[in-house]
Amino acid sequence: MVAQISFNKEASPSNYFNYAANLKLALAIEYATKDLKKIEINDDNKTAQFVNGDFSLFNANAILCYAMDDFAGQDSDEFHYALASLEALFRQKDIPQEHASECVQKALASYLTELSATPSSLQLITFVNAFTLDPEQVIAKFPEFPEGIKKALALVAKHTPRTSAGFKHTGAAHVAPGFAVPAPEAEILPKDGKRNILITSALPYVNNVPHLGNIVGSVLSADIFARYCKSRDYNTLFICGTDEYGTATETKALEEGVTPRQLCNKYHAIHKDVYDWFQIGFDYFGRTTTPQQTEIAQDIFLKLNDNKYLEEQSMKQLYCPEHNSYLADRYVEGECPKCHYDDARGDQCDKCGALLDPFELINPRCKLDNASPVIKVTDHVFLSLDKLEPEVKDWVAKASEKGQWSKNSKTITNSWLKEGLNPRCITRDLVWGTPVPLEKFKDKVLYVWFDATIGYVSITANYTKNWQQWWKNPDNVNLYQFMGKDNVPFHTVVFPASQIGTRENWTMLHHLNTTEYLQYEGGKFSKSRNIGVFGNNAQETGVSPSVWRYYLASVRPESSDSQFSWDDFVSANNNELLANLGNLVNRLVKFVDAKYNGVVPKYDAKEIANYDELTANINTILGNYIKEMETAHERRGLELAMSLSARGNQFLQENKLDNSLFSELPKKSDAVVGVGLNIIYTVASLIYPFMPETATAIYRMLNAPALKINDTFNLVILGEHNINKPEYLFKRIDPKQVETWRSQYGGKPE
Repeated sequence: MVAQISFNKEASPSNYFNYAANLKLALAIEYATKDLKKIEINDDNKTAQFVNGDFSLFNANAILCYAMDDFAGQDSDEFHYALASLEALFRQKDIPQEHASECVQKALASYLTELSATPSSLQLITFVNAFTLDPEQVIAKFPEFPEGIKKALALVAKHTPRTSAGFKHTGAAHVAPGFAVPAPEAEILPKDGKRNILITSALPYVNNVPHLGNIVGSVLSADIFARYCKSRDYNTLFICGTDEYGTATETKALEEGVTPRQLCNKYHAIHKDVYDWFQIGFDYFGRTTTPQQTEIAQDIFLKLNDNKYLEEQSMKQLYCPEHNSYLADRYVEGECPKCHYDDARGDQCDKCGALLDPFELINPRCKLDNASPVIKVTDHVFLSLDKLEPEVKDWVAKASEKGQWSKNSKTITNSWLKEGLNPRCITRDLVWGTPVPLEKFKDKVLYVWFDATIGYVSITANYTKNWQQWWKNPDNVNLYQFMGKDNVPFHTVVFPASQIGTRENWTMLHHLNTTEYLQYEGGKFSKSRNIGVFGNNAQETGVSPSVWRYYLASVRPESSDSQFSWDDFVSANNNELLANLGNLVNRLVKFVDAKYNGVVPKYDAKEIANYDELTANINTILGNYIKEMETAHERRGLELAMSLSARGNQFLQENKLDNSLFSELPKKSDAVVGVGLNIIYTVASLIYPFMPETATAIYRMLNAPALKINDTFNLVILGEHNINKPEYLFKRIDPKQVETWRSQYGGKPE
């Protein structure tokens, strides 16, 4: 009867023990005596065993000695050391690597001094135990193994279930160079030969707390685009700040019994806290109440005056006899003369979008105390928009096409131009504002809507004394501006006209990105009525800013009004983020941690069937993503980013990544892991503009730097790279929470 050997293929608490036992069985086959040369391998039996007729052995050391008919030295110090010091470590759950290395070092120095072509059984037992614990140290001493050991190593690789024991996690990083996002410089200034992008978002007014519609309409949209640009390695500066001058500030300060400066300080801090929580990554967040604002705004005013683009006119103003103050247009309310909406403001109707003069309102009232305002006549300075109209029209026609302004931006601007431009008052009878630099008007201040847009320039000047490199450098800088649709005319007509009228070489608007309104569950946000989610409320829910950013971007009102819905918010978290992105990252990172000890194996992507087709799929998604994001079509950009995540999940399913693949098709498993981790790395780069915290967590798990958004898919994470432990990216939200939130933010009871 032919003798048979069965290799152990069952799970064991110690991968070291399994490997060492099977290697000894393989050596038993290679070095067996002539009498046992005919040894068959029995693959049906899954436990280590040697059978010769009615005789059976189960201990690997005994099997090796029996096959070689060599039991010499079993009372020696070497045999005792091989078992008590080396093999004893196999049985420990966590082998102390430093101690194991020391034990192997002693074995090599004292016992395993050579490897002959015809080794003894004792020499082989010592070799196997040392090699299993620290193969690198053994290979370093014996670069060339005897032929029998080579064959045994090949045989054991074939018959031993694959384990993580062969992957030693050292924390080493092997990432291809040249793909990381460069670190930002201390001062961001335009560079020759680079694409220089200046980004602003509408300056939030200081006398309120921003709601979700305000946030997605300006600062979040701008932040997403800024992060995209920086991930593309464009030289990008993103600035914003609080708009602090004007009647509304004076009035609100009066209500709260504080000075305007104290009010501005309070709300500037509130806004900053909200934006910090939402992870809005301004390069500088300033304010308009600075010496630089006074200097630059007055300089523009005086140059317009010198160039005959300012004129004096007497004008009617509404004055509230109740609190003895002139009323800013927005503080006059009444019935819209065009659509008859009851709650129109003096500057604009929120329902039909018409720009209004407060004197057009039917039954005007003071917003503060409902008193009926009276008309007073005073002298003011007007910007001669009529004189600048031909140049403004020509500029709008060219800039709106070249910069691919959003459709609503063009529509609103052209409606203004179609009606014809008239001189517009740019001064007000106030104390809180930029003083008018003319003796006759020294008791007046610049109108906030002339003054506020200049705030972009002065805030940049507070960021850097070299601000003119950004704002007077039209050949090398592209200006991108983000805002809600109610702010459009001041950025496409009033501010550009002011720039043109100075006759200086200003950087002017390149791309305008305008949103429609975000409604709250079918209605309007209202702080006074406690309707809707405001910036501070989002934090109170305990849901991470990444989820809020994701949902807001997914419903961003780019071409029409959109709705915030609590049901959709929870669904976006549970059914999109958790089920798609979270599943992809968690599944693969956990697999690599469990099966590869967190070490990326050396891999060959060609082991994956249809790899070229996969690459083509990914490159198509990347190309479309970049095309959409270049013009800040952020909603579509987010959809494409998530489609790449879905493609990653599909890739893992197609290749059946599981324990069987790891054990039975190691080369394919290695390739799936290597390529899959690079898909995740690419997904992280695409979602970074939308969810920086989530992308950073993925980069941390991958132990890799932030990845540039590239035109094509690249295998940047290389073999032998070590990743970190898996983390959960998202938490499931109980749908029952919806009713709690809906009740909490649904308005005060009547």
